[in-house]
Amino acid sequence: MDNNIKIKRLRTDVLIVGGGAAGCFAATELKDSAPGLDCIVMEKANVDRSGCLAMGINAINAYLNPGETPETFVDYIKNEFMGLIREDLVRSIALGVNSAVDKVEQWGLPIERDRNGYYKMRGRRSIRIHGERLKPILAEAAKRSGAKIINRVVATNFIYDGDRVIGAYGFGIRDMQLYVVEAKAVLVTTGGASRLYKPNNEGSARNLMWYCPWNVGTGFAMGIRIGAEMTSFENRFVALRVKDVNSPTGTLAVGVGAKQVNAIGESYLAERYECFGGRKCVTPYRLYATILENKAGRGPCYLDASHLDEVATRKLKEDFLSMSPAIVLLWADEELDRKLSCVEINGSEPFVEGGHAEAGYWVDVDRRSTVKGLYAAGDVAGGAPKKYVSGAWVEARIAVKTILEDIKGLENGPVSEKDIEMERARVSAPLLNKKMNCIRPREMEERLQKIMDEYAGGISTNYELNNKRLKQAGDLLVELSGHIKDLTAEDSYELVGSLEIVDRIDVAKVLVEHLCYRKETRWPCYQTRVDYPDRDDGFWLKFVNSVYDAESGRIKIIKRPLN
Repeated sequence: MDNNIKIKRLRTDVLIVGGGAAGCFAATELKDSAPGLDCIVMEKANVDRSGCLAMGINAINAYLNPGETPETFVDYIKNEFMGLIREDLVRSIALGVNSAVDKVEQWGLPIERDRNGYYKMRGRRSIRIHGERLKPILAEAAKRSGAKIINRVVATNFIYDGDRVIGAYGFGIRDMQLYVVEAKAVLVTTGGASRLYKPNNEGSARNLMWYCPWNVGTGFAMGIRIGAEMTSFENRFVALRVKDVNSPTGTLAVGVGAKQVNAIGESYLAERYECFGGRKCVTPYRLYATILENKAGRGPCYLDASHLDEVATRKLKEDFLSMSPAIVLLWADEELDRKLSCVEINGSEPFVEGGHAEAGYWVDVDRRSTVKGLYAAGDVAGGAPKKYVSGAWVEARIAVKTILEDIKGLENGPVSEKDIEMERARVSAPLLNKKMNCIRPREMEERLQKIMDEYAGGISTNYELNNKRLKQAGDLLVELSGHIKDLTAEDSYELVGSLEIVDRIDVAKVLVEHLCYRKETRWPCYQTRVDYPDRDDGFWLKFVNSVYDAESGRIKIIKRPLN
C-alpha cells in the first residue's frame, strides 16, 4: 500500500512496552543484571514525565513498616478485596517492596525521616515522601542504565507468530514511521485503562481525572487481540476523590485524619456504616457509603479538615503540591488559604487497572502471561491489588529475573513481511480515509463513554449494574465496532486518537462480559449488581477470566479457582 508511513526496523534482546514506573525500573534492573544484553523501552510520551506518576506522589503506599510482615500485608489486602486475591502474587510483592524503595531512594528520591533517622509513617503500610520529581528520577536511572529509550512511539500491536510474542509494532508520532521491534521477550508495563466512561468533568476539563488520561488500555488491548488470558476486569476501580479536581482523599483521610461527614455534620462511616456486614469499613465501602448518603438526601459529603491549625494546613498543602497542585489552586480561588473547613468529595468514573484494583493479565508468580514471550508488570498485571508504585517496581524486578532465564539460548524470531504490511495498512487507514460521513476519534470517544456510563455502571447510574443494561451495552459496543472502518484522522496526533479508541473499545467489550458474568455483588460501587445484591462466597469466591478468540470474534469466560 502506498502511504506516508515508512517502516523502521529495530532488533533487541528485551523490549519493554511502556516507560512508566514499572518500565523504567525494569530497564535498570535488566541492565544492572545483564549489561551485555540490549534493551529497548518504547514509550508513547516522554519517560521524563509519562504515566501515572507524571505529576508526582506524596507517599509510598505499599511498604512494610515496623510490626508489619508479608503475612499481615497479605491478610490486609485479602480483607480489603473480600477474600478474592492472588495470594501468591501479593506475597511476592510484600517480600520485595522495602528493598525496591531503598533502591529508588539511592537514586535520589527524598523520603521523610524522623529525628532518629527512620522513615516517617503515613499509615501502617505507607511512608511519606517528597515525590514531585519521582518520575524524572526513575527516567534518569533508566537512561543511565544504558537501555535504549524511544520516546513518542505509540505501541499498536504485539508481533505474534502464532506461538510466541517476538516483538511489537509502534507508531512514531513525530517521524510518521511504523516501528517493527523484534525481541526475544516483551515486557508490557503500559498501565491500565482510563477514558472508557464519561468523566466527572466534561468539555475542556475532561482529562482532569484521577487516573492518567493517556493510559487508555493499549497494553490490555494488544494482549486481548492475541488471546492472552485476562482476569478480574469486573473489579473496576472507582476512586473517592475531591470534587472537581479529583485530588486523592488519602492525603486528607490518612495523612491528617479528616473524617467523612455528610451535609448535616454526621460522621456517617462511624455512625451509620461501620458494621457493613460485620466488616470494618474497607476502601470500596467508603465510597459506597458516600453514594448511599447522597441518594438518601444527606449529601453533599465532605472530608472535615476543620481541626487543622495553620502549621498543619500549610503542611497539607505542601503534600498536595507533590502530586496534585490543582487542589491548592482551588483552595486559593475559594479564599480558603487561612483556614480549611470541609472539602467536598465524590466518586470518579470507573477505571480498569491492576494497581489499586486487580484487573489485568493473568500471570504466574514469575509474571509470565499465558502467551509465550510476553510478561506483565505494574497496573497492567492482574490479581494483586493495592500494589501501588512500589509493588509495580517489585513486579518489574520479578519479571526481569524471569525473562533473563527464559531467553537463554533464544534467537530473534523472523517477522513476516505480510504481517508488517497488514499492520501498516491497519495503522494508516484513518489517515487515508477521506470518504463522506467519516467519524473523528473524539466523536467515537463520546459515543463509547455514553454507552459505558448509561449501560455499564457509570457515574450517572451511581455505578449500579443489571443484566439488561449490560446486555444493551454489549450490543451497542458491537455496533460501535462496526464503525471503526469509518474513523478518519487529519494528522499523526489524531491518528493516535483513532488507534486509542479502537483499543478502548476492545477493553470495554471484555469489561462488559466480565461484569455480566459475575452474578453477585462483591465490591460495592466497583461492581454493584442491583439484580444480584448479595455476596455469594459459596459460588463466586473465584476469579472471572477471559480469552478472546480472534477467529470467531467471541470472548470466552473462564472461571479460575481461588487457590
